[in-house]
Amino acid sequence: MGRKCGIAVADIRTSLKLPAVDSYQPGPDGQGPLANIPEWTERRLETNTMPGYAGSSWYFLRYMDPKNEQEFCSRQASDYWGQVDLYIGGTEHAVGHLLYSRMWTKALYDLGFIGHDEPFKKLVNQGMIQGSSRFVYRVRGKNVFVSAGLKDQYETDPVHVDVNIVDGVELDISAFRNWREDYNNAEFVLEDGKYICGTEVEKMSKSKYNTVNPDDLVARYGADTFRMYEMFLGPVEMSKPWDTKGIEGVHRFLKKLWRLFFDEVKGKVWNEETPTAAEWKLLHKTIRKIEEDTERFSFNTGVSGFMIAVNELGDLKCHKRAILEPLLILLTPYAPHISEELWHLLGNSGSILDAAYPKYDAAALHRKRKRVSRIYQR
Repeated sequence: MGRKCGIAVADIRTSLKLPAVDSYQPGPDGQGPLANIPEWTERRLETNTMPGYAGSSWYFLRYMDPKNEQEFCSRQASDYWGQVDLYIGGTEHAVGHLLYSRMWTKALYDLGFIGHDEPFKKLVNQGMIQGSSRFVYRVRGKNVFVSAGLKDQYETDPVHVDVNIVDGVELDISAFRNWREDYNNAEFVLEDGKYICGTEVEKMSKSKYNTVNPDDLVARYGADTFRMYEMFLGPVEMSKPWDTKGIEGVHRFLKKLWRLFFDEVKGKVWNEETPTAAEWKLLHKTIRKIEEDTERFSFNTGVSGFMIAVNELGDLKCHKRAILEPLLILLTPYAPHISEELWHLLGNSGSILDAAYPKYDAAALHRKRKRVSRIYQR
């Protein structure tokens, strides 16, 4: 940067404009192109505009050797750590991060500063969470709104409405009237006594009133419910619409899980009894399922696997610690808060994060089947 401190321009919108030049060339001593332009440098304006690109393109190399005051990263450190194992990011970062990271990595490799010419071993592009917009239909020239099923009988214009005052597709008419002053005296043409909104999946945006405040959902349902529902929406690499109404299912699942340990009336129901062959089979089937799904980033099917397991344990009336405790450890990456809480309520000391991951036992899936086979042979 050169100077120890900077001076803020009074109003950057009116007093600072980039100079018009025929071509931009690198400045002296590795400086940016603006260092070549006298009318810029005479005003002592900043010439280094690189960090916006470069800072996000090689920071992972600096992490390998952050206290090195002689170079960005020693060759010994970069050879030890090597490439980043996994990069997860949205497709909108394909240029700002991925393209520039590859360019910088290849340049540093050609110069002999590092020993790998690709920055990341594996790339996962996560899909965008889309908004499920809601529309009301205003009769042209009037403060009258027609329910979606009747809109073709009138000349109407669709108007975005805040999704937070719509229950599924049913509009909260009172909340709508209070939403904006010009809607205070709005009239409604209903169908079956309800105002039904139109829907459309769009980019989540404040201008479309289809954004959801995570803080509100966490306050209502808890962080684990919010976290698991995001995973449950669909494959990680696909864009998918957010629908707050669907979050109830995940919340019910976590309540079911809790009831395997504690009943609202009886209190503690978990016990130290020895599991049956069917219960062992269910546990190890779940271990295999969750391990495979997590390894391939199929978190939505992982959440589904947990739901199935908890439902089946409920059917088996299984409250046995030997089954429930490994299940909690499996669940921790998906729902860390409830897992930690139940881990301690089981009497464990230390964090569940330090617990050994359950080992899959293939034999547990076949014990019952083998016994049935021997009976058949006799």
